[in-house]
Amino acid sequence: MNWRVFASMGLLISVTLLLEARAQTPPAVSGKTVAASKGWTAPKTPWGDPDLQGIWTSDDCIGTPMQRPANIGERLYLTELEIEERETQLARQTENDKQEFLAADTRAGVGPPPHWGERARRPCKQTSLVVDPPNGRIPDLTAEARTRRIPEGAGNNNPRPASWEDFSYYIRCITRGVTGSIFPVIYGNGAQIIQAPGFVTILHEMVHEARVIPLNGPHASPNIRTYMGDSRGHWDGNTLVIETTNFLGNKTGVGLNGGGTPTSDALKLTERYTRTDANTIQYEVTIDDPKTYIRPWKVAFPITQEPDYQNFEYACHEGNYAMFDSLSGARAEEKRENREQ
Repeated sequence: MNWRVFASMGLLISVTLLLEARAQTPPAVSGKTVAASKGWTAPKTPWGDPDLQGIWTSDDCIGTPMQRPANIGERLYLTELEIEERETQLARQTENDKQEFLAADTRAGVGPPPHWGERARRPCKQTSLVVDPPNGRIPDLTAEARTRRIPEGAGNNNPRPASWEDFSYYIRCITRGVTGSIFPVIYGNGAQIIQAPGFVTILHEMVHEARVIPLNGPHASPNIRTYMGDSRGHWDGNTLVIETTNFLGNKTGVGLNGGGTPTSDALKLTERYTRTDANTIQYEVTIDDPKTYIRPWKVAFPITQEPDYQNFEYACHEGNYAMFDSLSGARAEEKRENREQ
């Protein structure tokens, strides 16, 4: 978590960050090549690979909808007026985060104070994270996929869970899956990239996922399957391409925090990381799961470097009483109802 959310921000800094929104790198679209910023040369590692190392975050796309509102059609980018409205919202949020006390009529909740969350520094120019199909909508599910159960915490708020298996793998602090580990959510969006000859490692902040990715070479045996799959990478010019297969089926979905309809064991993800300037990588991922979706689809957005951002320990299990309390509460309700019968 980036603790900048606790610090006061001066007006000059706010104005500067808002003006920087105009220069944000647009996303890649299917069939188009991502170009580096004019006059900028991509750095290389000592052994000659493109250098992607550093801590990157998808914070700037917090709040961008996964799917595009139907009334927007195939328009991929916000209008200038919409960008100005987002800039005003961010500035207002910054001022609200500076307040030491909540208003007297604020209703208390079980979550942390709102200002503990991460904030976008500039408006994401996209109208949705999904960029293909052109309408920005996730393709329809297959008939079989529509029958899969969506666990608690992944869009299905079961008021009376029968067991821990009614909770998502994210709520159980096990995994968010590959895409859930990088898609922008309210906090914990850091991803540290470390390179060595023949390998790239990606350390995701939330749930502490670590992906050690060999460059080139065959995938593991189809009999070896994991929550995060088996990844193999290669370089396409200055772009790191990662293909991941060998997933366990029916564990996580391709949604925020791994939510949504669980994917199948046929899932193949193709990620592309392209550094476009000193502080920006254009990220995109193609989701191909013929047992779940009627066609492949693509998500793309920029990940950026923020001053002073660090990956903090994500001690998910420690103090995680929600699942225990939900299960014990459900059993207590059942006992009460039995007594009343």
